[in-house]
Amino acid sequence: MSLTTKDMSVVKALWGKISSKVDEIGAEALGRMLVVYPQTKTYFSHWSDLSPGSAQVKKHGKTIMGAVSDAVSHIEDLPAALSQLSELHASKLRVDPANFKILAHNIIVVTAMLFPADFTPEVHVSLDKFLQNLAWCLAERYR
Repeated sequence: MSLTTKDMSVVKALWGKISSKVDEIGAEALGRMLVVYPQTKTYFSHWSDLSPGSAQVKKHGKTIMGAVSDAVSHIEDLPAALSQLSELHASKLRVDPANFKILAHNIIVVTAMLFPADFTPEVHVSLDKFLQNLAWCLAERYR
């Protein structure tokens, strides 16, 4: 699913509107993922508190969304922008790449919840395509 120039513009425009809340989006999306998809907890078993809203979930949500924000700023070349993260998740962390799509879904859900007026069908499809491309790029080192 390739990103069109229009998709890139839509995602960048959305990010401009939501950038002040990306930490909140990340924490909520990660917290939801850990509850709705409990199998994802295995990657965070070293954390003392996996509950939504915990300090560790908030901190990692912020880290995740920092990487997503960086990807937005490099949207024209996602493979290069995400190369090191792909290597880290494949070689060191050994995260099942299916989890990237699960997290992408949760980011979409939370974005729609927090920004309902901005979350038009056009925005939905462009954000979904962007996050699926991001997930694909993160899975690159697994191939």
